[in-house]
Amino acid sequence: MSVVGDGTERGDAGADEPGWEVDPDDEPGAVVVAAVGRQIKAWREAAGMRAAEFGAAMGYSEDLIYKVEGGRRIPRPEFMDGADGVLGAAGKLAAMKADIAEVRYPKKIRDLARLEARAVELAAYGSHNLHGLLQTEEYARALLGTRRPVLSPDELDRALAGRMARHSIFSRTPAPELSFVQEEATLRRPVGGVAVWRRQLENLLSAE
Repeated sequence: MSVVGDGTERGDAGADEPGWEVDPDDEPGAVVVAAVGRQIKAWREAAGMRAAEFGAAMGYSEDLIYKVEGGRRIPRPEFMDGADGVLGAAGKLAAMKADIAEVRYPKKIRDLARLEARAVELAAYGSHNLHGLLQTEEYARALLGTRRPVLSPDELDRALAGRMARHSIFSRTPAPELSFVQEEATLRRPVGGVAVWRRQLENLLSAE
């Protein structure tokens, strides 16, 4: 086991952590991921590197390289940055982070985020849990962890990242008109335990 500069642990034979599985039902997203994978492969071959050599230089497994190049795994931003440097792409691969920034989130979350991005006014009512735009990351993680069927760690991370990305609506210019009505029960339910619940309530108070 080795530890790289960002503190991430990787096995000696490489690791498969830096990416998300592609949703087979997300056809538009799969097309984007496949196109990015082909570009990475083209740059690798132009550099005269085999997949195993590229993986070793990146600190990841050969299997992961094949998954990314084959469009079967969505590369994380740090993977794209690393590939750009190793393959001497002069920023061209790193620039593709924008192409995969959205498709890493589940399709239904992307669709919701697009609607919220165009909204001039948003009014929401919650009777069971706090609205997603009001949730802290740890509260959201705990809530997503209660889903049935249970989300895999990969699915949970993608859903959580998508939910947190939607919070960008608060920094939009011009800002939309936002209003939330929550039933009292949603404020009294200690999702994630007392400590997580307390920090969630404190976050709501600080937003006033």
